[in-house]
Amino acid sequence: MLAFRIALRYLFSKKSHNAVNVISAISLGGVAVASMAIMIVLSVFNGFTELSASHLSKVDPDLKVISAKGKTIADGDSAAEAIEAIGGVAAAMPSIEERGLIVAGNNQMPVVFKGVAENYRDIVAVDSIIIDGLYTETVDTVAATQIAVGVANRTGLRPSLLSVADVYVPRRQGRINPANPMAAFRGTQLIVTGVTQIDQSDIDNDRIIIPLDRARRLLDYNREATAIEVRLAPGASVTEVSKAITDALGDNVKVLTRSAQQGSAMKMIAIEKWVTFLMLCFILVIASFNIISTLSLLVIEKRDDMKTLRALGAAKSQLRSIFRFEGLLITIAGGTAGIIAGLLLSLAQQHFGFIKLNGDPSTLTISTYPVAVSPLDVLAVFGAILVIAMMTSSLTTIFTRKI
Repeated sequence: MLAFRIALRYLFSKKSHNAVNVISAISLGGVAVASMAIMIVLSVFNGFTELSASHLSKVDPDLKVISAKGKTIADGDSAAEAIEAIGGVAAAMPSIEERGLIVAGNNQMPVVFKGVAENYRDIVAVDSIIIDGLYTETVDTVAATQIAVGVANRTGLRPSLLSVADVYVPRRQGRINPANPMAAFRGTQLIVTGVTQIDQSDIDNDRIIIPLDRARRLLDYNREATAIEVRLAPGASVTEVSKAITDALGDNVKVLTRSAQQGSAMKMIAIEKWVTFLMLCFILVIASFNIISTLSLLVIEKRDDMKTLRALGAAKSQLRSIFRFEGLLITIAGGTAGIIAGLLLSLAQQHFGFIKLNGDPSTLTISTYPVAVSPLDVLAVFGAILVIAMMTSSLTTIFTRKI
């Protein structure tokens, strides 16, 4: 197309006025810098998302089966046995999660306790999150508990045979005697054997692990469970196993993948990421205003050329197309350069970790900013550049009406 070829020539040719060259370079550079910033910021969000997912994977099973109707699965033990018999399942166990109150001497705080079966180690690598003490279910026939680091800090509990804590929950069954308020609660005594930490604040603040039989005793359960936790065999398909579990247990259960188990947290990170993307796109729009000023100067400089082309028979629409293509080329060239620069910097950080996190390295889980490049982000940024390029080029009609 003739208009495109002329626009391409104008993009690289030297202008008669040096100011036009300078403004053109600034316009292209502004779009490139804005595009590079978007690419890097999105990659950093991806890095923190993967970091959060890796921490949660230490305590979240591959699949989690919950009741679709109500809070509990009526016969959790039988459901776990049925799931464990499915091909692709390495282990399954019933679990209970509920809120309670932990009391240690004069200290007390609300907690979320998780009752786990004897094969908990087969479901998740629980030993990897113990930072003090060890994981065990009993100590000399006395039930044990592992508390999160936040609970340890607030209650003063530490792993020891003398470190005893009481856990209370409101009584689910029976009458309440107003004259004896403590009768409205059920409690159990546990020995603290370990402190856990996964560097995820919502879990490290108030979680404790207790044996499943103690959790059932607290809640007056027999064989009920609030969830069945599943570990997949190596190479097993999440989709196929999820479908097999639904077929085996019926529509009364829902099967949650690891990402779905933390749906609210992951959804919040995704919202923050794309809101930031939109805000940076506004900066890209502002940067593209320089291109409009460049095109206005270019129209003035190339006025004699336009008269010559008109004399040779070129239509006004063709002449306007030259400057529309010029706006497209400047924006796309700057945006592409910015994407490439952002990718190179992100990949360099991802593999070599040049930018370090502030703080004591001994207390940090990672020492460098986490970065992960996603092809979807590249497409999103390039799509935004195309939209802005078309908007910019369409505005050139304002300056080309008198051509």
